[in-house]
Amino acid sequence: MKFFGFRGGVHPPENKLQTENLKTERLASPNELYVPLLQHIGVPLNPIVQVGDKVLKGQKIAEAEGLAAPIHSPVSGTVTKIESRVFPLSGKTMTVFIENDKEEKWAELSKIEDWENADKQTLLNIIKEKGIVGIGGATFPTHVKLNPPANVKIDSLVLNGAECEPYLNSDNRLMLENPKSIIEGIKIIKKILDVKNAYVGIEDNKPKAIESMKKAAEGTGIEIVPLKTKYPQGGEKQLIKSILNRQVPSGQLPSAVGVVVQNTGTAAAIYEAVVNGIPLIEKIVTVSGKAIKTPKNLKVAIGTPFSYVLDHCGIERDKMERLVMGGPMMGLAQMTEDATIIKGTSGLLALTLEEMKPYKTRSCISCSKCVSVCPMGLSPLTYDRLAAAKLWDDMAEHNLMDCIECGSCAYTCPASRPLAEAIKTGKSKLRAKKK
Repeated sequence: MKFFGFRGGVHPPENKLQTENLKTERLASPNELYVPLLQHIGVPLNPIVQVGDKVLKGQKIAEAEGLAAPIHSPVSGTVTKIESRVFPLSGKTMTVFIENDKEEKWAELSKIEDWENADKQTLLNIIKEKGIVGIGGATFPTHVKLNPPANVKIDSLVLNGAECEPYLNSDNRLMLENPKSIIEGIKIIKKILDVKNAYVGIEDNKPKAIESMKKAAEGTGIEIVPLKTKYPQGGEKQLIKSILNRQVPSGQLPSAVGVVVQNTGTAAAIYEAVVNGIPLIEKIVTVSGKAIKTPKNLKVAIGTPFSYVLDHCGIERDKMERLVMGGPMMGLAQMTEDATIIKGTSGLLALTLEEMKPYKTRSCISCSKCVSVCPMGLSPLTYDRLAAAKLWDDMAEHNLMDCIECGSCAYTCPASRPLAEAIKTGKSKLRAKKK
């Protein structure tokens, strides 16, 4: 298949060698788990359990209302508290504390025995019921994404297997270790969307994953597309441009050009939900960074504290300068190790001062490097200047909301300007004004 590519982009050090050949290990669940009631785009859910209740593994503990997905217990045990607790995305949120009884008693799991003959709504209902969200990081409720308006014609499904962020290997390991779950998940999605065309984009720095997925996809009509290694290749709009040569218009979604994009991990979660009845209660997480003695790829129960995961991998806290959830480009720096694994956690990076490479911000020299690498064709230096003057409305007029916050501009800036910070601040101010 022809590769079209996308404009801009950068080539940060990959730092994937530490974990790319390490098989995924299952991490034993801790004595107590802290399950946040906000694990999707939207507002926190209300719990349907009370303090003192016994819960089973896979049992629903919070019901979805509106644009949301329910949350399930990752272990069997007892609810000990329901209160506000530190949250990895920002501040605090309501959290269900569960004391683990270590018995691994499962709730009764509903599933679809013959999904190929099930109707679309039945499949969407079970995807919602099992709490499936986009686990590449966006955490958008999957049952909503797979149900576009009737007047929107979808002709292609694109799967994101690029995993372009440095350090991370969770998707890579899934494609190597369990490609069948991804392929079967894609088949289910194709049936829901009623599309014939399905493509899996994988960066060419993962030749073993490409080969593994090609073998699993034989005879299915699902096309595995090797992509040039370039960050942010995994962005929805960048994938669509690279694979299908379609340009998503400013301010619109991929559905505007007839495409739905899903993460490979989400496809596998759909398979587990539909065929095996298993809700989304655990994640594959890459734990890496030079402050980690033994980097690993771990399958971790949602609600597991970061500190527990880091201790398992041999954290050297005196060397750790910063803890990041996700990748170094778009991940979120953490204020505390008390935060927990959520549905959107793909990695934990314990970075040293050497990896952080401290810099001193200097005045912009108008070199326009940030403009040339921006995959969305925007002008980050303009946002920086408007943010300094607090001209938030002017930032909006320059299509600020089209920015995907990939950080390519800040990465390439020779003056070390806080471009990504200015953009995020501007978006935050505009959203606050809109409310």
